[in-house]
Amino acid sequence: MKQNNMLAMILAGGRGSRLHDLTQKVAKPAVSYGGKYRIIDFPLSNCANSGIDVVGVLTQYESILLNSYVAAGRRWGLDAKDSGVYVLPPREKSDANLDVYRGTADAISQNIDFIDTYSPEYLLILSGDHIYKMNYARMLAFHKESKADATIAVIEVPMKEASRFGIMNTDETGRIVEFEEKPEHPKSNLASMGIYIFNWKLLRKTLLADMKNADSSHDFGKDIIPALLNDEKKLCAYKYKGYWKDVGTIDSLWEANMDLLDKNNALDLNDPAWKIYTEDVTALPQYIGADAVVDRAFITQGCVVNGKVKNSVLFTGAKVAEGAQVIDSVLMPGAEVAEGAVVTRTLVADGVKIGKNAVVGSADSKNIELVAKRVKGDE
Repeated sequence: MKQNNMLAMILAGGRGSRLHDLTQKVAKPAVSYGGKYRIIDFPLSNCANSGIDVVGVLTQYESILLNSYVAAGRRWGLDAKDSGVYVLPPREKSDANLDVYRGTADAISQNIDFIDTYSPEYLLILSGDHIYKMNYARMLAFHKESKADATIAVIEVPMKEASRFGIMNTDETGRIVEFEEKPEHPKSNLASMGIYIFNWKLLRKTLLADMKNADSSHDFGKDIIPALLNDEKKLCAYKYKGYWKDVGTIDSLWEANMDLLDKNNALDLNDPAWKIYTEDVTALPQYIGADAVVDRAFITQGCVVNGKVKNSVLFTGAKVAEGAQVIDSVLMPGAEVAEGAVVTRTLVADGVKIGKNAVVGSADSKNIELVAKRVKGDE
């Protein structure tokens, strides 16, 4: 069913600094994931599968690749008449004379004219850097049934991790009574997923007031949601049960890829009822050599494996040479491991080559090692 009364805006302008070298030249939502996907494929596919016709993607840092990628709306079936994916870079200048979004709310404020063009009754706001599958049509139905002014998707996280998130405290009916941004002593474990549905007229009015407030951070969590709560507007928590991963760090990106090795993983990228659409890259079928050893691996098209691959994920075009070992690792598109090299608990970035007999990573390391530059081996 088409959700013509709801327009989606994806916040895809974050710097992604905790992903280090992976986001030096590529925006975080354009980072590769799961063999052949990019992170932005997930919210865009969710929109397409939920019947949302028009999606604005708000880009900012290192956005050239991301802009060209999302502009091809046909990948997600969003290129038909009266539908589309629109790239929306910032238009306001910073003190350094750069075009910037000053915060998550400011990103929407700068695009009020774009949103008004479609006269939506509801506005769906999404983070562009999370891995999950969600039917936004069901969330909208909940929003309408609750007669809410705003609905925020939440997920239960372990109580010991709750202080890392924005926490929604609710009453017995599910109405949000308090929002705490990364509280030191959280009162609940309902973490905001950064997915909001607002009644557009109310949000528009709130954003215009926020733009005039010189003391505001122009942020949904810090300013807009507290303002609505102070005005006693009805905010409801929509409880999501399913796979959701914030891939904001090297370790969490590695973990999200490793989750795919579980045959019963909750994400299920092979579900025909909820496809995740992506770029159709032309590549040869995977090739597994006669002497190769493959044990619990996720291997994508175009890969060539002549060595040992154990408990690892290989993206499109990755190569593992004879005598090489890849253990508990992720090889991103075009990564190569030369003869005799050993790669353990490591994430190897796009196109990076590990030289002959080089040793990278360790089974005993606490954190996952990121290799973003060529590692020389025996000449």
